[in-house]
Amino acid sequence: MKEELSANYWQGRYLDQNTGWNAGRCTRPIATYIDQLQDVKLKILIPGCGHGHEAQYLYEKGFRNIHLCDWAQKPLNQLQEKLSELPANHFHQGDFFALQETKFDLIIEQTFFCALPPSLRPQYAQKMASLLAPSGQLIGLLFKFPLTEAGPPFGGSLAEYQQLFSPHFAEVQITDCYNSIKPRSGNEYFVQLRP
Repeated sequence: MKEELSANYWQGRYLDQNTGWNAGRCTRPIATYIDQLQDVKLKILIPGCGHGHEAQYLYEKGFRNIHLCDWAQKPLNQLQEKLSELPANHFHQGDFFALQETKFDLIIEQTFFCALPPSLRPQYAQKMASLLAPSGQLIGLLFKFPLTEAGPPFGGSLAEYQQLFSPHFAEVQITDCYNSIKPRSGNEYFVQLRP
């Protein structure tokens, strides 16, 4: 197992407060998407949830069928205290690729994809497609800068993303993100993928 994917690696990042990806709140593009959702019964997954700002935003809007997955136990423990109405079995500590829960109506991607070693991207696309309900979708943000070895975070291009997702999703929409937070402005795509 690669060091970047180990529970110890990510737990250490949280304990050291080495969490540069943490925007401190639900970012504007994700919040804007959540604001237009009407069915609070949607079954939602946030992989690599970290501090769970998206989950907290959903929770404040009345969503309760939220599932959170992360390698690190510390942020999950903190979220269990904040999101006290969520059942304990909605907090999944461990390897995302071993997640058994399925058929989500919505998966929210926020800095999880970019943290994975790029060699795992085909497995990511396949796993995400398998987790979605037939009418479900994956939405979120992907970085728009050249893919290098100097990550995480790892970037990519529109062509790379389309080639990656097209075999697994019937509908692949990737557009320039118009409402990124300032530090990420011009460096993000907004994606919507449907099986």
